[in-house]
Order: sequence, then C-alpha cells, then structure tokens
Amino acid sequence: MIKLLCDLADACNSTITMRPAMSDKQSETEDIVLRDLTDDNLVQQMHDDLYDGLPNEIVEGTEILLERGWEPYDVLTRSLVAGMRIVGIDFRDGILFVPEVLLAANAMKAGMAILRPLLAATGAPRVGTIVMGTVKGDIHDIGKNLCGMMLEGAGFDVIDIGVNIDADTYIAALEENNADILGMSALLTTTMGYMKVVIGELEQRGLRSDYGVIVGGAPLNQDFASEIGADAYCRDATVAVETAVDFMKTRQGSAAAIMAR
Repeated sequence: MIKLLCDLADACNSTITMRPAMSDKQSETEDIVLRDLTDDNLVQQMHDDLYDGLPNEIVEGTEILLERGWEPYDVLTRSLVAGMRIVGIDFRDGILFVPEVLLAANAMKAGMAILRPLLAATGAPRVGTIVMGTVKGDIHDIGKNLCGMMLEGAGFDVIDIGVNIDADTYIAALEENNADILGMSALLTTTMGYMKVVIGELEQRGLRSDYGVIVGGAPLNQDFASEIGADAYCRDATVAVETAVDFMKTRQGSAAAIMAR
C-alpha cells in the first residue's frame, strides 16, 4: 500500500546519505549495557536500535522494561510506537529508504512478538483494526507488508489477508474481525480497477459506511481514489499510518458525540 518509490530496486540504487554502517552501529551498541541504563535512557536507546534495525537489542530492551514493572501497553507506546514514528518521519522526508524501513519494522516485530500476547491478556487499548490485502490478479506485496508493519507499530491490529484477494474474501475478513478500515493495494494498472469492484460490493451489501477504505500502489493517485469511491489515497506507508489514525479519531469522535445526545 505504498507507492513504489517503495520499489526496492529504485531504493537500493538511490544515492543517499547513510547513517553509520550497520556493522559500526552494532559495534557501538555492543558497548552499551542496556541493563545499566535508566528507564528513560533505555527507551531512547530502543528508539535508536529500532532506527538501526537491531531486533536482538529490541527484544532485550523490551524484556528489561517488562522486568522493571512496565505495563505492556506502555512499552509498546513509549518505546516501539514512538521509535517507529521517528522512522516514519525520516522515511517521509527521504532520509530513510525502503530497505532501512523494512529493517526497522522487522526489529519492531521482534518486540511485538513478546508484547502481543501480553497486550491481549491485559486488554490493552488498540487504535483500531485494519484488514489489508493486494487485489485480485496482483501478487505484489512489498508495499503492503511495509504498511502493515508500520500500522502495527502505530498500535493497530493488522489483519493481512495476503495477495490476489477477491471481494468476498475482503468483506468476510472485515466482518470476521470487526474491522474499522479496509486497505487495498495494487501495483499493476490491469488490477487497480478491481478496487472499484470491492467498493461496489460493499455498497451493494449496505456495508460501505461501516468501514474506511484506503488504497495505494504505484499506478494510483488521489483522482483515481476519488473516482472509485475510496476515502483516501496513501502514497506511502507514513501517509497510510497518518490517514488511518485520523480516520479512527474522526470515527471515535463521532461515536462519542452520538452517545452524548
């Protein structure tokens, strides 16, 4: 769901100013004893480790904070989500590119593997639920996967239903997971039109107003999104997160207003 300026080939061929080489950063991190850091300094170090894509350090930092009595939700929001927000901003501004963001997202997933069951057990609040998939006839998923990891890092429950997804499968996943948002991606001009089919099926079943619909992919633009009846076009993963968060704030605000009547 990311415009393929998220194309790995383009990203890898770009001339960019890099942070220190990963081996150098790993060497620097090895000199830091995470258990010796104060909570605030440990959280800051985890932000740096996320930025540098170091999953082992993220796992260790997550475990240390939990051992110190932190609630799982606080570890998620203050270390992982806040750290990925920095990654997202630098990706948006062209400082980081897709390979680096994927490394950061994978490091975040290592921490989430520890936190996810704890969050479920404690009933910690989540931002919302989004169902994501690449449309029927299309098997490209790099952008979708990156968006999913970034959205999970922002506190969403992400239901990734894969590639080559037809309308019935999208709608079934939305209903089964009590989702808030549908995210559809396409890389090919020959498949992007299927997004309109899915939205049309939602309308026919009287479900369109139940879900936000965001779309993305290399051949798409805002005009296309408006034409097919989507709520938003997301040119990259950072915009997808911002759009999804804004949608949930609007939805929750509307629900609160109705309950107050």
